[in-house]
Amino acid sequence: MYDDISDTLYISFAPGETGTGVEINENLLLRINKAERRAVGLSIFDYSLLAQPTETGRRSLPLTGLSEVSRETRAIIFDILSHPPVADILTLSSYTPCLHESIPLVSFRDAISPVTA
Repeated sequence: MYDDISDTLYISFAPGETGTGVEINENLLLRINKAERRAVGLSIFDYSLLAQPTETGRRSLPLTGLSEVSRETRAIIFDILSHPPVADILTLSSYTPCLHESIPLVSFRDAISPVTA
């Protein structure tokens, strides 16, 4: 479901099911069923901007919100991001500015049509 006024795309993986929201960065809110380690939904804020490629390719977004969650929750999020249905939308990777630091990132696989999501 796309809301053009707020430029937010909400993708439901389990319609009608509620889940715990985890802000993985300021533009992405992942709703999860923590006990079952699966995605319930994904909200993408500022969707029209984020879905557009840059002159160097697809946008990558740092998962800055993961610094606010427990190690266990972070592991669950990485697992969810690495498997369908979320992995059909987002690609998980990392940026390594030096050998001792790794910053997790996601990027969009392809633009999602707001009409069909």
